[in-house]
Amino acid sequence: MECEYILNKALDGEKISVDEALTLWQYESLTRLMKAAHTRRMELHPKPVVTWQIDRNVNITNCCISGCRFCNFHCKPTEQDKIFITTIDEYDRKIEEMKRLGGDQLLLQGGLHPNLDVEWYETLFKELKRRHPDVKLHALGPPEIDYIARRSGISIEQTLDRLRQAGLDSLPGAGAEILDNEIRKKISPGKCSADRWCEVMHIAHTMGFATSATMMYGHIENLHQRLVHLDRIRELQSQVPNGQPGFLAFIPWIFRSTGTRLEQEEGISTRFSSVEYLKLIAISRLMLNNVANIQASWLTVGAQTAQLSLWGGANDMGSIMIEENVVSSAGAHNQFDAEGMKRAITQAGFIPRLRDQKYILRD
Repeated sequence: MECEYILNKALDGEKISVDEALTLWQYESLTRLMKAAHTRRMELHPKPVVTWQIDRNVNITNCCISGCRFCNFHCKPTEQDKIFITTIDEYDRKIEEMKRLGGDQLLLQGGLHPNLDVEWYETLFKELKRRHPDVKLHALGPPEIDYIARRSGISIEQTLDRLRQAGLDSLPGAGAEILDNEIRKKISPGKCSADRWCEVMHIAHTMGFATSATMMYGHIENLHQRLVHLDRIRELQSQVPNGQPGFLAFIPWIFRSTGTRLEQEEGISTRFSSVEYLKLIAISRLMLNNVANIQASWLTVGAQTAQLSLWGGANDMGSIMIEENVVSSAGAHNQFDAEGMKRAITQAGFIPRLRDQKYILRD
């Protein structure tokens, strides 16, 4: 009876607590959770449409001082022979290739490079916009914004304002991992705290930026910490000023362990379960009553599980990801092209519709 009561609350769009979500996770069947989450999804998005996107994920640099124990991609500042910074000519080549494939957005991420301050990023963004004014820059998660601000000796507000004037369009939810300070100290010691991540996002929302929220699960966190993470995302969204977009989507993905320090030093390996992932998607849809879109992470869970999640709360399949380096370097090797993406959505029983970063349909 308690699960029935909680499900009805969620279906009515009411807020369910962390403890109530934990009760659903522990005692409700996956079938009923997915059914309820799909019902809620169809209330928010009544048409049988699943959205997707074409963009390119370009790493600005691989030099990073964050020391993330789940990342094989980064290099320390002392590893001079391995460090790169993407050149303008390389950006041009990557952007032209993306345009030929129908893309209109760069997802720009890098590391916490000790020599790159706000002026450097301003110069980069301005030049990219000068050369490619029609390309959207979805760039720099909260840890990067926080680091650039500290490195430049200015506030978060000043950093975001200067970057927006230089061409920044929106912010990804990168670097969230698990929004728990103790977890972050253990897996990403050089990144900002969970509280600071939330603060940066709150400031971005008050300034009118569209953003996304993410979760990397399946490493050293426990179930309660995952649900608190969802609660923090929901609370942040409740503080978005009227008329501003805030979090447009939530995207959880499974930790991939191959070759990471977490695997080598603590024996923590990927423990992927499609049942666990589908349950997380369903609970996310039921808890996040104020976040419009839930995205399936086909890159880390594969096409079949992603397709199933479309019947359990997810309404978006994300990007075909013309280029992706960080998760792939830890063992995620799933791939999609545009035709494969549309085919997967159609096979799942939905209508594929191409979108942009702000979830505006392009076709």
